[in-house]
Order: sequence, then structure tokens, then C-alpha cells
Amino acid sequence: MLRGERVYLRPAERAEIGLMATWMNDAQVMETLGGRGPQGDLAEERWFEELQAEQGQSRWHFVVCLLADDRPIGSVGLHSVDQVNGKAELGVGIGEPELWDQGYGTEASQVLLDFGFGELRLHRVYLHVFATNRRAVQLYQKLGFHHEGTARQALYRHGSRHDVDFMGLLRDEWQRQPWARPWERA
Repeated sequence: MLRGERVYLRPAERAEIGLMATWMNDAQVMETLGGRGPQGDLAEERWFEELQAEQGQSRWHFVVCLLADDRPIGSVGLHSVDQVNGKAELGVGIGEPELWDQGYGTEASQVLLDFGFGELRLHRVYLHVFATNRRAVQLYQKLGFHHEGTARQALYRHGSRHDVDFMGLLRDEWQRQPWARPWERA
């Protein structure tokens, strides 16, 4: 278990496939993730099988749970992990919209970044974010990510085209971040 102050990260369990399908079918959640339509348990089951085959190799994916009551509220992960070049792609999603803007995504991301840089010895973590998703852009900036470029009109949503921003965080930038690392907490 990877632990923060209010959340912890743990591997996904098969019993949560229905919950994950519920998150993936929530219109607010899917708007931030770029989903195109509803997904059922079968699609989530296939995703889960792929996840299990890649977990700990090219992917480290975790469920975000509240420490207060062990309730799963979302997921975070490092994907496309490249140990040779020391890089990985970050993904984060809080599946319970009523818990947005309360710092859970920030804390879960901090715990994951500490794992990636502190345990996996990554040098670079990067991500793609829809330029229209201001909440996510602000989160990544708060975590220390820097804008590295824009894929202009790369996303088609709701009848129009939108930009996708590329952001990255290097090891030395992560080291300068002010949050307490799990290994520094008493």
C-alpha cells in the first residue's frame, strides 16, 4: 500500500470492475477523460485482464482509497513505463464527482509521483491533458509539471476540435516540490 495523509493507493481488485464501469459511465467523469460512450462490465473486464498482465512491468495502476473509510474513489497510474529511458506517463481520475476539488487527486498524484521517482527511479513523468480541462491543468501545474507543447486541434469533442497539451516533470523538479514524502512522515 502506498499511503498519503488522507488517501492510499492499492492494486485494483476484480470485485471492483462494476464500480469502475460506473465511473466510466458517469458523464462528468467521461468528459474529463475523453470517453465516447457507455462501457459495460465486459469492457472493464477486458481492461482489467490487460492491466493485470502489465502490472509491475510496463504499468503501475492503483485504486485511490480514502484512509478514513477504505472507500475507493478513483484511480491513478503510471503507464508506458520505460525503465531503460526512465520515463512513464501519468494518468489520474477521481471517479466520484462529489469529491472533486477537495485535494484527493492532488494527494493521490503526489503519492504516485513519489513512488515513480523514489522507487522506480524514473527521470521523467509526462502526460497529455485536454486544454479545455482547466481543473486538470491546474492540478498538474500544482504538482510541478511544465507545459512542453500543444497538439493543436487534436481532440474532437461535441462537434468541434480542441487542443491537447503535453506536460512533463523531471526528477530534479520533483525533488524541489514541497510536499512531505511518505518516507519522511513520522
